[in-house]
Amino acid sequence: MDNRSQHSAFPKPQFSRRPPSPAGGYRASAAERTRVLKYSQTTFHSAGLAQTRFVDLESERGGEPWRVFVHLPLGEAPAGGWPLLVMTDGNAMIATAVDALRVQSSYPAGTNVGPGVIAAIGYPTEDAYDPLRRSFDLSPPPGRSYPPFSEGGPQVLTGGATRFLDFVEGEALPFLDGLVPIDPSRRTLFGHSFGGLFALHALFSGCRAFSRFVAASPTIYWEDAGLLDSERRFVAASRNGELAIHLSAGEHEGATLAPFQYGRDDTEKRLSNARTARTLELTREMAERLSALPHARVSFEVYPGETHMTMLPIAVSRAVRTAFQVHVA
Repeated sequence: MDNRSQHSAFPKPQFSRRPPSPAGGYRASAAERTRVLKYSQTTFHSAGLAQTRFVDLESERGGEPWRVFVHLPLGEAPAGGWPLLVMTDGNAMIATAVDALRVQSSYPAGTNVGPGVIAAIGYPTEDAYDPLRRSFDLSPPPGRSYPPFSEGGPQVLTGGATRFLDFVEGEALPFLDGLVPIDPSRRTLFGHSFGGLFALHALFSGCRAFSRFVAASPTIYWEDAGLLDSERRFVAASRNGELAIHLSAGEHEGATLAPFQYGRDDTEKRLSNARTARTLELTREMAERLSALPHARVSFEVYPGETHMTMLPIAVSRAVRTAFQVHVA
């Protein structure tokens, strides 16, 4: 069969491709069979990108669906399965990630990047972000309530990261594994801003579904920097197993703004917000602390000349490199 036509149509979910157990073949659980039967009726839609479709998945726990953008490589999977990159804020990330992967994986000798699967989880909207839902999904508990983003709008709630992580681990990953073989030892979680906060929350919560975590401009300060308590517990527990952590921030996420941001009506407000967030400082300090962990490869980058938002394409490229590197140094 022509793999190109097979993947352009996207395969239907199947039962897990786990290797047979010593006691005899693998048997799908009743819950997995129910989930696969449900997802087998799922319809993929074109995302307007090469080898990329999206599907709206509802959690078994109810609530609004998530839009999952899936990019599948061409050809047969490696013996251990494809590496996987899972991204938050999928609507905003998927195009940049797919382009970065297609370009870099086409020349592995010069990039050290090979093919793999991208799953970018977002929302059923044509906008880059859904501010209301991401505020809840990507922020750690216990959370708080805030005034509406606009007059007459709904109250903004936070604290739903554990629920969202349950969906990612318990539903999205099995769904992806039903599409193509995934290498469970090469799964990477990426997030930017609130997404970076979520990636670190997953790491510090003891999430074992991923072995690589990429947090770009994480909002560590959020809600009295409660994430730092989770970090302390995580460090004290000293997780076993190989782990890769990449943290980053833009040069202008510290005490100074980018040159174009001075002399504007909102300059003082931006300076005040930057001094409150202290993204560059807090991220650097966290990287230094985590570097002392055994079995962890921790890296930290400052992107020269970049702000919180302009650093995003670079950070996505780093996530692609982390997730799909052919040879690990």
